[in-house]
Amino acid sequence: MPAVTVENPLTLPRVVASTEAVARPVLAVSTAPSGFEGEGFPVRRAFAGINYRHLDPFIMMDQMGEVEYAPGEPKGTPWHPHRGFETVTYIIDGIFDHQDSNGGGGTITNGDTQWMTAGSGLLHIEAPPESLVVSGGLFHGLQLWVNLPAKDKMMAPRYQDIRGGHVQLLTTPDGGALLRVIAGELDGHQGPGITHTPITMIHATVAPGAELTLPWREDFNGLAYVLAGRGSVGAERRPVHTGQTAVFGTGSSLTVRADEQQDSNTPDLEVVLLGGQPIREPMAHYGPFVMNTREELQQAFEDFQKGRLGTIPAVHGMTEGGL
Repeated sequence: MPAVTVENPLTLPRVVASTEAVARPVLAVSTAPSGFEGEGFPVRRAFAGINYRHLDPFIMMDQMGEVEYAPGEPKGTPWHPHRGFETVTYIIDGIFDHQDSNGGGGTITNGDTQWMTAGSGLLHIEAPPESLVVSGGLFHGLQLWVNLPAKDKMMAPRYQDIRGGHVQLLTTPDGGALLRVIAGELDGHQGPGITHTPITMIHATVAPGAELTLPWREDFNGLAYVLAGRGSVGAERRPVHTGQTAVFGTGSSLTVRADEQQDSNTPDLEVVLLGGQPIREPMAHYGPFVMNTREELQQAFEDFQKGRLGTIPAVHGMTEGGL
């Protein structure tokens, strides 16, 4: 799980929560069910079964892989529409090509993030490049959906290509954790992702036996999803392991610990920390559209069927007929 790393975390800026910070309690721990997405790549549904009031402004998150593809096996998604939210695709291992009907596109690989604001709507596709399909190889990533408030749902689409080398790298006072700030702010340090809905997204690697206590905005919610490894969360040391999501209550700091012993194939605890300012608006979600009312959903489907969300371009070597 390389993503972005450094040889000596102690060379990085250090983050510490105030001694007066109020620790967030753990409200619940849930286990993600497994399934398949797109053309058949395996996913874990990180937020399945969690009440939306704890997730807002996040809608869903899939852990894609971790899977070692044989030659000819790598899969992606066919062309499909989106409206009313943002998709965040974070590639930890492997490589993915992206293309959308708004002219955005590119290749993301180890540690890169593709941030697509669907807004008023577009079509897009995500697929492994032909070279990976031929060779096979390791693939592992995340896709997060972030809601947009009503005032921004019909904004013009936007695409951000965030290279792994641009994420903000931080550590803890003892160097026991490497923090990759992909979006938002942590203790005055800003990640590169530009968001309409205020959020913080961090990928943390926590060494065996190390503890991570971070300052956390009180007006944000708090979620921790375990990509790999075993540990505990909160002052109450609630156990967590690969594929589980912890929901934190209110407070101004959150704590994650890595168990002393990890599995041989997972040397560290790998966890994604998410916080966002709840939008607190009605949400109507069906398939690839996230709106505020049922009528807006119906309009989105009608606009898609009538071709108003764009047309499939023939660039980057990816065409409808080729998938």
